[in-house]
Parts: sequence; structure tokens; C-alpha cells
Amino acid sequence: MINFNGNIVAQDDNVLTQNRAFLYGDGVFETLKIVNNKILFVEDHYFRLMASMRVVRMEIPMNFTMEYFEEQVLNLVNQKNISGSARARITVFRNDGGLYLPKTNEVSFLIHATALESTFYALNTAEYEVDLYKDFYVTKQLLSSIKTTNKMINVTGSIFAHENGLANCILVNDTKNVVEALQGNLFMVVGKKLITPPVSEGCLNGIMRKQILALSKKITDIEVVEEIISPFDLQKADELFLTNVITGIQPITKYRKKEFTSNLAHLLVQKLNESISEN
Repeated sequence: MINFNGNIVAQDDNVLTQNRAFLYGDGVFETLKIVNNKILFVEDHYFRLMASMRVVRMEIPMNFTMEYFEEQVLNLVNQKNISGSARARITVFRNDGGLYLPKTNEVSFLIHATALESTFYALNTAEYEVDLYKDFYVTKQLLSSIKTTNKMINVTGSIFAHENGLANCILVNDTKNVVEALQGNLFMVVGKKLITPPVSEGCLNGIMRKQILALSKKITDIEVVEEIISPFDLQKADELFLTNVITGIQPITKYRKKEFTSNLAHLLVQKLNESISEN
């Protein structure tokens, strides 16, 4: 038996006591966007999930192919009668048993899905102010580049942003360089140069980050580079924007006293939607 919120209940009534993702953050996940019964960038999501499982030494089930992965997600979306666009999350966690040292590396998975209002990506041009979050730092290591269920920095950073009337916060690493935002990768435009921090700085190896890098390299007169960004560089930028699979591109309108344009962000959203329509 366990004590749950002051009530003594049977342990079987609370499966979280046996869930290693809950107990130790022993899980990895992918957040997906589904449009017209199709998972966007499905190959990229699948291979990142497989790579994440290998990094944390989970045993990959023999039946966990990309086709199985896609079938399971879409089956849930269809069972919930979600049409148009949906957001889904698949969480893979090590099976119960053990303390820090697990008794098995076998895994289970959980998928949930919700409907989205918009089918294609649209640029939100409303005021979007950000600032640095410096209470905790992202470490420059491989674990920082994958999506694990340990997201305490993102949680506490989101609370900080809410308490200070900010739309988002920018995270820094243990060498005080800019890494990413709470909910996405960061891009900076300076003149004709598009810059984003390299994954080696500790940022997430984002799926939308990959798409934006590829699309930007096809634009004439835009130099695309992955290089270190300091907090001081942000105030020299002409444009700042964030990227993730659900939102697409989110322009930052203000960082401290500096306000920004969103010209390249507009162009990239258009090209992003064109690439989705073609595939």
C-alpha cells in the first residue's frame, strides 16, 4: 500500500510508483505533428528516437520499425476521430524494476494525441518578448541534445518566464553561451547571415532546426552557419526566431531593449509550407 495525497490506497491503483520515467526521468520522447493523417518529418523523428534510446542504453524492440511507429501513432489519432491536424507525443521508458540501476533495459511506450487548430504553419507576429534564464545552465554533453523526460530546467524556466511577463526564455550553457529557448531552437539573423548554435553547445538536435537549416541554404544571398552565440550577440541581431515542430517558426519581437524584424521568418514559413505540400 502507499500514501497518495494523504489517502492510503493499494499500490496497484497508482501505476506511477512503478514507472521509471516518473521515478527517475528514465525515458525519452518525441513530439510529432500530424497533418491530414501523415506524420511530418517521420523519418527524422524515428531515427532521432532510435538514437536517443541507444544513447541511454535502452533495448530497442525488434518490432519497433518506422512503419510500426507510424502505424501506432496514426491508429490513436484515427481512434480519437481527429481530422486535419494533431499533436502527438510518444514516450518510451524503461520497464519497472531496480533503483538507479534498472533490472532490465526492455521498454514500454505511451502515446497520446490532441487536435490542433491549424493545419499548416502560420507566423505569429504578436508581441513575443524573451530574456535570459540564468538560474540553471544547460551542460555541453550528448544527453542535452536528445529529448529525455528530465526537463526540470525547462519547467523552472517556464515558471520564471510567466512570473516576469515573458513569452519565453533563452537558455545558456555552462560556458555562458546561448543555447536555445525553453521550447525550441534559436536562430539569429545578422545582415545576410543566419546563425544557430551548434549541437555541441548543448542544444537539442531539433527536427525543425534541421528543416530550417536545409531550407535556408537554398535561399540566395543567405549565409547559413552553426557557430557560438554569446548573450551580447543577441542585441546586435536584426532578427531572432525560435523553431519547433508544432509551432514551426516563432519570431522574437523583443529582447531586453532591442526590437527585431521578422522578414526571413516570413519567407521561411512560406517555404516550409511549400515543402510540406510537395511531400
